[in-house]
Amino acid sequence: MADPAISLDAALRRAVAKAFPEAADADPVVRPSNDPRFGDYQANGAMAIGKRLGRPPREVAQALADHLDAAAAGVGPPQVAGPGFVNLRLTSAWLSERLGEMAADPRLGIGAATRPERVVVDYSAPNVAKEMHVGHLRSTIIGDALVRILGFLGHDVVRQNHIGDWGTPFGMLIEHLLDLGEEEAADELSVGDLTAFYQQARTKFDADPGFADKARRRVVLLQAGDDETLRLWHLLVEESKRYFNLVYRRLGVLLTDDDLAGESFYNDRLGPTCDELESRAIAVASQGALCVFPPGFTGRDGGPMPLMVKKSDGGFGYDATDLAAVRHRTHDLAADQIIYVVGAPQAQHLALVFAGASLAGWLGGVTGRRAIHVAFGSVLGADGRMLKTRSGGSAKLIDLLDEAVVRAAAIVAERSELSADEQAAVAEAVGIGGVKYADLSNDRVKDYTFDYERMLATDGNTAAYLQYAVARCHSILRKGDAEGTAPGSVAVSGPPERALGLALLRLDGAVADAATDLAPHKLCGHLFDLAQSFTSFYEACPVLKAPDPATRASRLTLCRLTAAALSLGLDLLGIGAPDRM
Repeated sequence: MADPAISLDAALRRAVAKAFPEAADADPVVRPSNDPRFGDYQANGAMAIGKRLGRPPREVAQALADHLDAAAAGVGPPQVAGPGFVNLRLTSAWLSERLGEMAADPRLGIGAATRPERVVVDYSAPNVAKEMHVGHLRSTIIGDALVRILGFLGHDVVRQNHIGDWGTPFGMLIEHLLDLGEEEAADELSVGDLTAFYQQARTKFDADPGFADKARRRVVLLQAGDDETLRLWHLLVEESKRYFNLVYRRLGVLLTDDDLAGESFYNDRLGPTCDELESRAIAVASQGALCVFPPGFTGRDGGPMPLMVKKSDGGFGYDATDLAAVRHRTHDLAADQIIYVVGAPQAQHLALVFAGASLAGWLGGVTGRRAIHVAFGSVLGADGRMLKTRSGGSAKLIDLLDEAVVRAAAIVAERSELSADEQAAVAEAVGIGGVKYADLSNDRVKDYTFDYERMLATDGNTAAYLQYAVARCHSILRKGDAEGTAPGSVAVSGPPERALGLALLRLDGAVADAATDLAPHKLCGHLFDLAQSFTSFYEACPVLKAPDPATRASRLTLCRLTAAALSLGLDLLGIGAPDRM
């Protein structure tokens, strides 16, 4: 692994074990230095170790410095400062060697997972015959970024798109389809106006008792497997899938039809799931229904909160479907970990489902299988409320993306000498990338405000700023006749080169942190730091007019490494990085 913090942590842990065997498990707390004047990294663990052993922290820090094999760690003589900090500065020779290794490695020094797992990621989950709105944006792109990051690290990732394609609404949708006629309904759905189609069906259902009766009978036929009803249901599903795929292609996410595992997929699995829970006395009768009561969950009345696996009328609901999904993903897909990229309001429901699945032995215990809720906040408008259209409806995702690309095209046209076709491609990358990065760069658990001006800005922590840094690197390489040539050695001399080299080597740790914490914003933060370091380097260190050939070659390699690191990082987020802008 390339990240210096990882090797320094290992070296300092060895120093702790030598100096204080009784505290050999202590964390040396290695962190990047806040002030480069005092070193590149700092070990701050002496205070905790001193408290544990009853020794003065500064004395502990000095012992760590004395027992550190500085040469092997790639640092100069450690310096003890303040109440017990150990300041560490990497040698230029060590940095140069690591950067050379990084430049020669297709993975840029990013190590693979030491214990690869089979990971199921549940994300996106739109509803058939309903428009994808801005709420689906977060689930789709956060999930896709995690799929990419975990897959790059060597985990066996299984994508699952749990679409809403079953249940009582399909009675009214099928009857509305028949009223319109199949051809007209298909035309209406094919243009992506799914919201209007659903609202028309809902209005009929609420206003026309005869239509409502037909819709209810149609639900019975659907659940009974009536051939004609299933054919009409398939028509609705197929037209909706075409629309979903249009949005997915626009977003550049990895989801395909092969990843679909909607509610209908579990229909035949609900009975066996219920039977297993009942036979093992995990599900019990309660007021005519069959329920699981995970311990520790209580309702407003103080009574136990149920997971209803079978309703009193013998039907199944969302609880049963979600339990069947866990059972399928652990038994059939052999998942070690299941990640649910679902909005924060579903936290209690998912906690109940996970607890019920643990009672059944599908999660936890000796299996070690885990389910994790990757929660996310809401997308807000300028008024601080949930983002809506002017008419008060949910903002259509495809409309937001179209607007972003139109605005990006105007920006690109002002500052680009590319052809019209090239400008269109760059505008797509900048517009879609801007929307995605604005979301991913925020801590996912927090709400954020949807703001085109901020998203598409070419300075600050935006996709466009990173994309322009990549394009600038490629421009330098083209002008230096170094595009596509083998990387050379790197000589780290001045502070800007040193800062850029350190930022490059920290890519490994940033990807690992994003994967460990399931937090794409940690990778975004690092990429922004890297781009800023490159900007400082570019302004202070002439590349093509370097003072000598060796310095020129070294700086060209730093440009090549920066372009590669930013491009890889953006790709792990699902964002394109044009080499010309």
